[in-house]
Amino acid sequence: MIDREPASNEERRVLDFRRRGGTAAPARDPSPVADLAQYERSETDDDYRHRMIVNVVAFFFIVGLIGAGIWIADTMAAMRKNQDCVLSGRTGCTQVEFHHDRW
Repeated sequence: MIDREPASNEERRVLDFRRRGGTAAPARDPSPVADLAQYERSETDDDYRHRMIVNVVAFFFIVGLIGAGIWIADTMAAMRKNQDCVLSGRTGCTQVEFHHDRW
């Protein structure tokens, strides 16, 4: 009887799982897509001007989204601050603008 010590964490074993019966797996096509030629770039010239205009419009759209997100987050933080102040029972939580016009 051979006594084997359990494998330590530093020792690693690789188990080879093979199918029984000797049948090989069927050969697969190297690419899961039949033909990628339809997606290749064509030999025609790119419309550089149109592409740059679209990029600039997309850039300003993203900047607008970021600005709107920051504005909404700031507004929500101010509203939460005012609500916490009012719910705690304090007075004078919000600033009231008063324009005193002299004639």
